[in-house]
Amino acid sequence: MRLLGVEEELLLVDATTGAPRNLAAEVIRAADEHGASTPAPSDDRGGTLGHELHKTQVETDTPPLESLSALDHALRAWRERTRSGALEVGARVLASGTSPLRGESTVERSPRYDVMAERYGLMIAEQLVCGCHVHVEVSGPEEGVGVLDRIRTWVPLLLAVSANSPWAQSTDTAYESYRWQMQMRWPSAGPLPVLGSPDAYRSYVDAMLATEVPLDEAMVYTDARLSAEHPTVEIRTADVCLDVRDTVVVAGLARALVETGAREWAEGVPAPDVPAPLVRLAGWKAGRYGLTADLVHPPTGTSRPAADVVAELLDHVDEALRDAGDHAVVSAGLARLLAEGTGSQRQRELLGGADPDDEDALAQAVLALSRLSVGE
Repeated sequence: MRLLGVEEELLLVDATTGAPRNLAAEVIRAADEHGASTPAPSDDRGGTLGHELHKTQVETDTPPLESLSALDHALRAWRERTRSGALEVGARVLASGTSPLRGESTVERSPRYDVMAERYGLMIAEQLVCGCHVHVEVSGPEEGVGVLDRIRTWVPLLLAVSANSPWAQSTDTAYESYRWQMQMRWPSAGPLPVLGSPDAYRSYVDAMLATEVPLDEAMVYTDARLSAEHPTVEIRTADVCLDVRDTVVVAGLARALVETGAREWAEGVPAPDVPAPLVRLAGWKAGRYGLTADLVHPPTGTSRPAADVVAELLDHVDEALRDAGDHAVVSAGLARLLAEGTGSQRQRELLGGADPDDEDALAQAVLALSRLSVGE
C-alpha cells in the first residue's frame, strides 16, 4: 500500500462579512494555544498548520497515511483545529479555490516572499488561490518519473472532480475552477512533457531554473512533480474541496493513478506522448466546465460527456483501487459528484441565489459555505 498525504490551503474570512481577513498568524497562534481541546491527529510522523503566500490563508498537511478512512479523519481534524483558532479571532474557515468576495489580502512577509513580490509584481498580490496537493509514495526517482510520464493526461480529471472556485472577488467567473486560470499565470505552471528518466527530469528542471524565472525548485509549479523533500509524486492540480469527502475521492484517485502508472512503467508500457499544449487544453476544459459538460477523453484526446470520461478514469484505475481497498469509497464518491455536483455547484446555488447588490445576503452565503467546509 502506497502511503499518501494531503496539503490543503484554506481561506480565512470575516465572521460577519465573509470577506477575506489577514489573520493567518493570529489563527495559527490561537489554534496552537487551544490544541488541547481540539487536538491534532495523533501520529508521530507529523501534520501541521502553517502560513501560505497570503495572510488570508493557512495551509494544513496530514501525515503520511495508508487508509482513506484515516485520511478523512486527519483532514477533518485539521479543519476543525483551524476553525477553533479562527473563531477565537473573529474569523471563519472557508474551503474554496478562490475568495468568493472581494477584500484586501496582504502577502506574507519573509525573505523569499519579498523576492517573489518584487519579481512578479501585481500577480503576487492577486494570487489568492487555494489548492489541494496530494503526495503519493514512490520507490525512487526512476519509478517517480515513470509515473509522471503516464499520469499526465489523466491529471486534468482531478481538477474536474475537485472544481470549487466559480466565484472570485464578488463575480461569477463562468468557470467551475477559476483558480486554475489564476494558477496558470505562473510561468512555471502546466503539464510536464514526457521525460523518460530521472536525468531528463533533472535536466528539465535545471533548464527552468537557469532562466532565473522561477526563484527555486519549489516554484516548479507543474501539474505534477517529484517532491524535493519527500519520496513522493506530488499532484497539484486540484482545487481545495468544499467537502472533505471530495478531497478523499481526489486522494484515492491520485494514489490509484500513481499505482497504475507505476505498474505500466514496470511492465514497459509506453507513456502516451501527448504534447504538453494538448494536455493543457484538457486542463482548461476541466477548469471551465468541471463535471457539467464534456471533458477531454485521455485515450483519444476527443471531447466526450463528463460521465463517460469519469467512467473511463474509474476503469483505468480499477485494479489499483481494488487492491488498495479504495474502490467502494471512490466509486461511490464519483457517483455522488456526478449526481449532485462539485463544490462549485454548491457555491453557485448559494451565491447565485443572493442579490448581487445585497452585501449581507452574499455574506450569509459565504458563511454558509464556511459551515459546510468544516462539517457544521
